Amino acid sequence: MILPIVTYGNAMLRRPTEDVPQDYPNLKELVANMYETMYAADGVGLAAPQIDLPLRMAVIGIRPYNEKTDTYGPATTELTLINPEIIGFGDKKELFNEGCLSIPDIHEDVLRPTTVTVKYKDIDFNEHTETFDGLVARVAQHEIDHLEGKVFTDRLSPLRRSMLKRRLNDIVSGRINTKYKLKRNK
Repeated sequence: MILPIVTYGNAMLRRPTEDVPQDYPNLKELVANMYETMYAADGVGLAAPQIDLPLRMAVIGIRPYNEKTDTYGPATTELTLINPEIIGFGDKKELFNEGCLSIPDIHEDVLRPTTVTVKYKDIDFNEHTETFDGLVARVAQHEIDHLEGKVFTDRLSPLRRSMLKRRLNDIVSGRINTKYKLKRNK
């Protein structure tokens, strides 16, 4: 089931999340819905606060894009991160153009480490500690930021954020259109 995505300005995006208990009801169905929602919106990651749940959980799905056919192929990487915690960063950092399903039509260069080590539980609550690099590392950091009540625009310079203020206010006010379902701010 495709779920509505909350937008910038919604208090849920600033709220710290709570650990997901192992007996959380219908967890596998929720995770499946998160993947379906993310893919329907052409995203590569989705955190629980983005679907209005204060849970420490995110999904990542990397699919190859075919420019000729304007379609996505099957996922080459899928990760379910339950109760993730970043325990280390690599030394090298790079700028990369990021966007966010909760901040439609805004893309900005964000400086982040190129590798990150994350401790997390999978859908069956098996514990993992993995070091990710490249796009997976970036998406993991972006989604874990959501779990800490941060959005990618918080990582921009004050000057750049002020230049985006009008566009961010349009999102807060609901003056945006997307091809995916949004939960409008009240």
